Amino acid sequence: MVQEPRPRTARAEAAAGQPVAPTVPADGTDIASIAPYLKPDEAELLRRAHAFSARAHAGQFRRGGEPYITHPMAVAKTLADWRMDSQTLAAALLHDVVEDTGTSHEDIKTHFGEAVANLVNGVTKLDQLQFESKKHAQAENFRKILLAMARDIRVILIKLADRLHNMRTLEAMSSEQRRRIALETLDIYAPIANRMGLNALYHELQELAFRHLHPTRYRVLEKAARAHGDRQEALDKIRQAIVTKLSECGIECDVYGREKHLYSVYRKMQEKHLAFTEVSDIYGFRVIVADIPTCYLALGTLHGLYKPIPGKFKDYIAIPKANGYQSLHTTLFGPLGTPLEVQIRTRDMHRLAEAGIASHWMYKTGGAGLSEAQRMTHQWLQSLLDIQADSRDSVEFLEHIKVDLFPDEVYVFTPRGKIMALPRQATAIDFAYGIHTDIGNHCVAARINGDYMPLSTPLRNGDRVEIITTDSARPNPAWIHFAVTGKARAHIRSALKHANRHESEILGLQLLNQALRGLGVNPNDVDAARWEQLHKLSGRSRSDILMEIGLGKKLGVMVARQLLAREADTTPRVAGPMLIHGSEGVAVRLAKCCRPIPGDPIIGQIKKEQGLIIHTHDCPQVRHYREDPDKWVDVEWEPDLGKVFDVSIRITVINARGVLAKVAAAIAGEGSNIDDVRMEEEGGEYTNLFFTVQVQNRVHLSRLMRALRSLREVSRIARLKGGQEGHSANII
Repeated sequence: MVQEPRPRTARAEAAAGQPVAPTVPADGTDIASIAPYLKPDEAELLRRAHAFSARAHAGQFRRGGEPYITHPMAVAKTLADWRMDSQTLAAALLHDVVEDTGTSHEDIKTHFGEAVANLVNGVTKLDQLQFESKKHAQAENFRKILLAMARDIRVILIKLADRLHNMRTLEAMSSEQRRRIALETLDIYAPIANRMGLNALYHELQELAFRHLHPTRYRVLEKAARAHGDRQEALDKIRQAIVTKLSECGIECDVYGREKHLYSVYRKMQEKHLAFTEVSDIYGFRVIVADIPTCYLALGTLHGLYKPIPGKFKDYIAIPKANGYQSLHTTLFGPLGTPLEVQIRTRDMHRLAEAGIASHWMYKTGGAGLSEAQRMTHQWLQSLLDIQADSRDSVEFLEHIKVDLFPDEVYVFTPRGKIMALPRQATAIDFAYGIHTDIGNHCVAARINGDYMPLSTPLRNGDRVEIITTDSARPNPAWIHFAVTGKARAHIRSALKHANRHESEILGLQLLNQALRGLGVNPNDVDAARWEQLHKLSGRSRSDILMEIGLGKKLGVMVARQLLAREADTTPRVAGPMLIHGSEGVAVRLAKCCRPIPGDPIIGQIKKEQGLIIHTHDCPQVRHYREDPDKWVDVEWEPDLGKVFDVSIRITVINARGVLAKVAAAIAGEGSNIDDVRMEEEGGEYTNLFFTVQVQNRVHLSRLMRALRSLREVSRIARLKGGQEGHSANII
């Protein structure tokens, strides 16, 4: 953060013809020494970037009083620890000059090339734009960063290093700012670090955020942890026992003992409602061995030393996590009766676990020879572009990707045996969209472990999933309620939005034509010139106007009068009713409250944002609308529909063995399907059976009810309307 403006910018000095000469930090250290692995020409780029940044930030100080240049230097140092390339380090030194000084993107491009300029641009906030709220501004900044990250992963690595140094120096900020930044870090940056496989960074960001978000709770836990002085001694004893046992079996290894991070302890206390003293599995050990076969040998040896806890073993070597993490995890009964968490991995796996994707950058290979971890990360990054394309705004985009950032995962198999990682609680619909958007858009069912299951079925580790599709299938609005992944939710919403628009336009055209006929005009007589005139007056296209009529935002009769340039008091004639065939789609729906079927007198209710809802004439939901002709549309059933419709009935039966089977057989005997059934005790002698059955029309329903009434066990039967079972029942 800046306390006072800098007196002169690097841009102004360059314009004055003053060269930007290489310099060294104030302590005399050569800036290139932070990355001794760089070649001479790469080191020179780093020196020039530092000189440029120092001049640009001259006169600027951080809230803590240090010269501002110390911040980009710290960011570059973190990236150098990850052994990033010279372009990334140069961009780290320059990452704030566009945002906080008079330097432009073109200045960076001129002095350091397009690659460095694009990296700087990727991490630069959008402060110059105006947003309707801080929430929208934050979401738009994240969207910009993540999309830049999809093009070049180095953008997010710079941003993560930037956030790490800011979190380490957060004490200088106000308490409100500390809480906001800490929450943002827990919600977004720590999960991104985990998704990138930066394990050490992930835990440090969590610890720092916890300390600033809940300072009192952090201090209490820290004090409680220090009070257990015997823990380090216990750790040393267990570590020595592990080393001795593995050495006896000829296994060369490095063993590190550790205690759980405070935030991990706190989260476990919150999730399981435990006191600190009740959190037992706080000991953890890492065993580093030479190769993969030795990992499994060490696992067997440790299971011989301490008994394993059933169900607490995970093989992330055979099935790596989505971020490339590999390790064997097991939990053992320790010598003190407390659980011990043990991770067994090779040295390469350990390096990847700590440095993550930064240990082998994708931009260097460009797809050739990518590891499985890199491919999975690249696939996730590309999915960000798909989610962005199908999100209405930056807030929705951020909502979608947050789901994909949390670490809990479930691993399932495709029919060909390929492993797919999905978030915990993901369902078959998430799997379908994870395979391909077209498969998700056209799926109708799933076969899980050989059994047909609904698309809402949550998936479990090891499930083998096959998706059943048909060309005629389309996304269902109900899917959004059980879809978990950002990709699935974004594509479902996008498909529904486009389908709803198309259907709303069709309905809008029908309503407008009906209104025109009511005004005595043949719809075919309304030419393009009238539409063009209306477009000039309203600024809306023909398609937009029809959609708004279909969604109930505009009245068809009002648009008809505008098209014809007639006065509002023109008395419309009675136009013919609009025909309903029962499968119009999203824009025309049959009301759930009264469940109209062909043969019922019906009325169409125009509801804003929902389109046309079809009710029966006697439905209580539309009684108060009937007095306002602008709120309803005259509709009739199209003859000979040949479709089935849901209807609810209540059957009161005598309690007797096999009565449900008799009723179900009678329903099936009349060619009707049972969609839902529920039972409710009425008294000692009678039971109410509530059925949702499918019938073709009112005549079919009457025939069905006569067949049911003929059963000796049936006492009463009624069709249900009004939305509440047991109320507003019409006896037929």
